[in-house]
Amino acid sequence: MSELFIRKVSSLGDLKKFVAFPFQLYNGNKFWVPPLKFDEINTLHKDKNPAFEYCEAEYWLAYRDNKPVGRIAGIINHKESEHWNTRLARFGWIDFTDDHEVSRLLIATVAEWGREHGMTGLHGPLGFTDMDPEGMLVEGFDQISSLSAIYNFPYYNDHMVQMGFRKATDWVQLEIKVPTEIPEKIERMTRIVMQKYDLHLLKPRKARDIRPYAVKMFAMYNDAFRDLYGFTMLSKEQMEEYTKQYFGFIRPEFVSLVLDSKDDVVGFGITMPSLSLALQKARGSLFPFGFIHLLRAMRKNDTVHMYLVGVRPDYQLKSVVDLEKL
Repeated sequence: MSELFIRKVSSLGDLKKFVAFPFQLYNGNKFWVPPLKFDEINTLHKDKNPAFEYCEAEYWLAYRDNKPVGRIAGIINHKESEHWNTRLARFGWIDFTDDHEVSRLLIATVAEWGREHGMTGLHGPLGFTDMDPEGMLVEGFDQISSLSAIYNFPYYNDHMVQMGFRKATDWVQLEIKVPTEIPEKIERMTRIVMQKYDLHLLKPRKARDIRPYAVKMFAMYNDAFRDLYGFTMLSKEQMEEYTKQYFGFIRPEFVSLVLDSKDDVVGFGITMPSLSLALQKARGSLFPFGFIHLLRAMRKNDTVHMYLVGVRPDYQLKSVVDLEKL
């Protein structure tokens, strides 16, 4: 077999090759949803992602016959180490051909890098934060992915198991058929809960009506998600960055914010029309025509994706109690 070697990403040109690799690997796959390349570069670029305030990262590309056959990111999240009292390096952005020699080389490279930085174990796929795609698909390979989820070939899991990895947790993505009418019992429960706890819904007309609540929402997100696997709290700078990144184009009719009597956020739901098919047509680029596909998907769609849903911890069980009393 021809020579296999690995090379660390050390320039913007290398980073562009790193981002481009899955476009080659999944070319023609009707279930993989490509990210926007500029978003990927901004996330991985040390000067543009606020997560580098508390993270270290390196990226590698594996080559055979001078052609890329795999990629991987190594991440050390110091907030994670402190919050969970662990010394685990993360691996993410992992893709490879169906070649065990390639996958072993990628994992071995990150493991060695982690040991050199004092880490005692390795887990992933994970990004810098929960706002990045994470996890490895183990079933549902015949379903189209979403912007926020990872799609991978079935052989990925086989490679990981053979290398001794075991599942740490389950993340489940479900498809829900929306009923034509909201069940009367649910409506009644909602009215009782809203009245009992003096809650109200924000009814925004434009995206700018939501923006003042963005930082409050992300602060509540930190509380609501803090006990989930691998979670690390967002910094103020990250909250501001995500506000700029997402709140400029969300559609207010797809956003739900539940507020208390002090106008603090106690629950939220951020949904958007599905961009999966549009992103496949855009092929990773907004220009020259990619943005047209995205605009069309935002205006006309029969599917929405629930990207972020959270309830403040002190309210998480209250609707359950009221439902039992009905």
